[in-house]
Amino acid sequence: MPMIEAAGKSFEVDEEGYLINLSDWDEGIAAYLANEEKVELTPNHWEVINFLREYYSEYQIAPAIRVLTKAISKKLGADKGSNKYLYKLFPYGPAKQACKIAGLPKPTGCI
Repeated sequence: MPMIEAAGKSFEVDEEGYLINLSDWDEGIAAYLANEEKVELTPNHWEVINFLREYYSEYQIAPAIRVLTKAISKKLGADKGSNKYLYKLFPYGPAKQACKIAGLPKPTGCI
């Protein structure tokens, strides 16, 4: 299994860099993963990351982009649930990249 080093600790990740043990996640890991993804975290990023973690906690699944946009629109408003807004925050795929930074598994259906 591949490993990453963050905050003086080692963490197991899969071949694409997603955390294996979801309980290893914290904001320090998120910052490390965001840096690896070349994403500078802002309060808007954290809003999506925290939404994803809550969603995963409730449904035990990482949402694909269509489900993500609908769910965010419902909870945070249509402007924040738009593809344009989410791709601006996470340019390499809002569901895929945001889930990685949030310490969640790769969403089902993502390539």
